[in-house]
Amino acid sequence: MRQLSLSAALLALVLAAAPAAAEGERAGAFDYYVLALSWSPSFCTLEGDARGEDQCDPRHDHSFTLHGLWPQNERGWPSYCPSTARDPSRRETAAMADIMGSGGLAWHQWKKHGRCSGLPAAEYLEASRDAYGAVTIPPVLADLNRDVTLPAKVVEDAFLDANPGLTAQGITITCQAGMIREARICLTRDLEFRACGADVSRDCTLPNALMEAVR
Repeated sequence: MRQLSLSAALLALVLAAAPAAAEGERAGAFDYYVLALSWSPSFCTLEGDARGEDQCDPRHDHSFTLHGLWPQNERGWPSYCPSTARDPSRRETAAMADIMGSGGLAWHQWKKHGRCSGLPAAEYLEASRDAYGAVTIPPVLADLNRDVTLPAKVVEDAFLDANPGLTAQGITITCQAGMIREARICLTRDLEFRACGADVSRDCTLPNALMEAVR
């Protein structure tokens, strides 16, 4: 019996330390948003080119695009929440392609994250556009015309300089395969800057991350 109790206690500790991700939570029950901005050249090199994504056509000149506006809790995040909200039309999701790269991504983000916002689809997409528009992409990055290697902290500092009110506790830069991948900025439910929770603040520490030129 003592051995069983110790095992149960150990399991409880492991579960308490694990990321609190789940699926099917109640729509509208969350603490804040994470605005995920994807460095489009990295997406194209790692995924988009192989899939022939239109986003990767040089005529677009995409820099940071909107990956998504994600409801987040102080610990963990909801996803795929049951919702009675009407799904967006194809026209509504296609209209997000100018900042997201494709209507397909907008549809996926609605299914996984938007339903958890508790908002109607049109309002969630509008909030996503508003959040994207409220953040200034640093001009030096928006117009990057050559490949560079740099510490991820330099990208973070550029966002801090371009966005008064944003603090180092409110943004994290992620990397993948040695490349800058995303800037994630934490926002209140009213889309104001705020500090991120501990499970969001996981900065890339690479001293020489690749950031390919806008194309």
